[in-house]
Amino acid sequence: MMEWIYASLGLVILLLAGDALVKGAVNLSLRVGIPALIVSLTIVAFGTSAPELLISITAAMEGVPGIALGNVVGSNTANILMVLGIPALLARMHTSECDSRESYMLMIGATVLFIALCFFGVFTWISGLVLLAALAGVLFHSFHKARLHMAMGEEDELEEPEGADPDMPWWKIALYIVLGLVGLPLGADLLLDSAVTIARMFNISETVIGLTLVAVGTSLPELATTVMAALRRQADVALGNVIGSNVFNLLAIIGIASMVSPIPVDPAFLRFDLWVMLGASLLLIPFVFLKTDITRAWGVVLSVAYGGYILLVLS
Repeated sequence: MMEWIYASLGLVILLLAGDALVKGAVNLSLRVGIPALIVSLTIVAFGTSAPELLISITAAMEGVPGIALGNVVGSNTANILMVLGIPALLARMHTSECDSRESYMLMIGATVLFIALCFFGVFTWISGLVLLAALAGVLFHSFHKARLHMAMGEEDELEEPEGADPDMPWWKIALYIVLGLVGLPLGADLLLDSAVTIARMFNISETVIGLTLVAVGTSLPELATTVMAALRRQADVALGNVIGSNVFNLLAIIGIASMVSPIPVDPAFLRFDLWVMLGASLLLIPFVFLKTDITRAWGVVLSVAYGGYILLVLS
């Protein structure tokens, strides 16, 4: 029982520390004159993925790479099936009004590249460079597209960076950054140690724990954001949140983690989990290209599919 409490505590610390780091870094960057556009595309994107990143790096360094890889693959599957499925049960998401084709194709490209690298059997520093180069390409494309919007006088379409507060005092900025930098490794260690112990208690692999407990836990911020977006009828925010998170998970998290330590690929990923992740990604085609809304019926389909996947993994 205590291990579950420690795991939950580690997860809460991770999520709160990640949020604090984002707020501190965003406001520090804006205060020193970094444009809001750069802050949105880099600091916010990396900051919101900080919990997954710390978990993956810590897992790779402590000899449990199954959790590192399982966290990313499981999170991407959960982001589509759970993070879009549950909010759709609460409110219809009008994705027919969104134009997410370009970002969706980037996500599919990142997914195919990630799967191809998995077939080499291990993510080395060379694999990390390939993923980070692809990430740099995605960021450059996003930056160029946003600059075009600004040049056309469409600044209002560009969202204000998450956590931005022009009146935040310096001491509060420093406090947020310190809490984030201290809390992230603390939460990662606590969650990882508890997850490994739970896996051994139930005689299941660390990979399974990464695909389920850790992946669901680190997907909770995306779920909260998407639920609020669905209730506010902001389907573009909901879909963009999922697509952006998946791209960063594949390219940034494993890219950086594999630069720190090699990450071997469990053969189980090649047989099943990677194809579930790809299949879940392809399920978005009707919503992206065919102007289909994510209705409550689709919410049931996505949620049931995720429940079935979790049962298969645990069995």
